[in-house]
Amino acid sequence: MNSSIEVNGIRVYGYHGCMEEEAMIGTWFEADVAVDYDFTESALTDDLSKTIDYVTIREIAEKNILKRSDLIETVIKRIADELKTSFSEITGLRITLRKYNPPINGDVNHVAVKWEESL
Repeated sequence: MNSSIEVNGIRVYGYHGCMEEEAMIGTWFEADVAVDYDFTESALTDDLSKTIDYVTIREIAEKNILKRSDLIETVIKRIADELKTSFSEITGLRITLRKYNPPINGDVNHVAVKWEESL
């Protein structure tokens, strides 16, 4: 069975970047997280303890976005690693992390990194 839970548009103000100004000023980051797993049991039992709680997914993403790094690649890997450690039933993972208004000498809405993994 192919089933997944998605939590999209997780917005957090963070301070990632290689430039000193980015560590002081910060900007908005947004994450979309999708985890694949078989949620048949939770669907049949209507039992929250049998599923992957999307509140926890949001908390994991938020916590890792709040922890400063130079690279957003580092942030997305931390999110992926913690999700896999927290939920052994995950069979696949897709994460997009966007950084808004990056300082790249041009008019750009955002840059993004993506993480896709089958387990």
